Order: sequence, then C-alpha cells, then structure tokens
Amino acid sequence: MSVSVAVVGATGAVGEIMRQVLCEHDFPFASIKFLASERSAGKAIDFQGKRYTIEPIRPEAFVGVQIVLSSTPASVSRETSPMAARAGAIVIDNSSAWRMDPEVPLVVPEVNADALRNIPKGIVANPNCSTIQMV
Repeated sequence: MSVSVAVVGATGAVGEIMRQVLCEHDFPFASIKFLASERSAGKAIDFQGKRYTIEPIRPEAFVGVQIVLSSTPASVSRETSPMAARAGAIVIDNSSAWRMDPEVPLVVPEVNADALRNIPKGIVANPNCSTIQMV
C-alpha cells in the first residue's frame, strides 16, 4: 500500500524525528511533502536522498494527501488539522489540541488501535509523551 503523506511542522524538532521514523520504518509512501510556517516555507530539506522544498501550510497543500503527520503547537493545530481533514486526509496530530475532544480518538496503536475504526473528524490524537510510555 502506497499513500500520499504530508508532514506538518516538518522543520521543528518533532518534525525531524517524524522524518527519521519514516525512514527507519521504510514507510510506503507514494508521495511526500513537507509543510511548515511561512517563516520556513521555501527552505529546502533532504529526505531519503532527495531535496524537498518546504511548503507553507495552506488548504491547497493538502489536496490529494491521504495521511498528515502533524507536530505543531496546539494553537496552530486547531486551525490546520481541520483544514487537512476537510481536504480528505486523516490527520495524526501530535499536539494537545484534540486530546479531550470526544469526537477525536485518542490512540496509542499498541494499546487501542481498534479506536481507529471511527474517526469522525478525520483527526486522531495521541496522549502526551509521558502517558504513552506509561501505557
């Protein structure tokens, strides 16, 4: 299975780790793009031997994207994650923005992956890092 992926917050510390994990697990993407703030837009990053230009986070950036890995501050996520979901993507959001929303599954895949069967808003949240380690 190959999917279209976007990494939002790609130039931040967590975005960098997301890129590393995608490489380590040889994630089967058909296409990938990297999005960040206007401040980082236009800069280039290297990923799996290719050079990619950072795109700004805008609604049109999510067209055709199936999976979004998002690591932005909660205030940014509240705006951008629904934007990506409206474009048809499933958003895996690493911020605290959606953790208490009853329509957003809070998932640790090794514990409750079955919660992914129902994603009403197109957004999946994860608990904070200390909670994930505990469960």
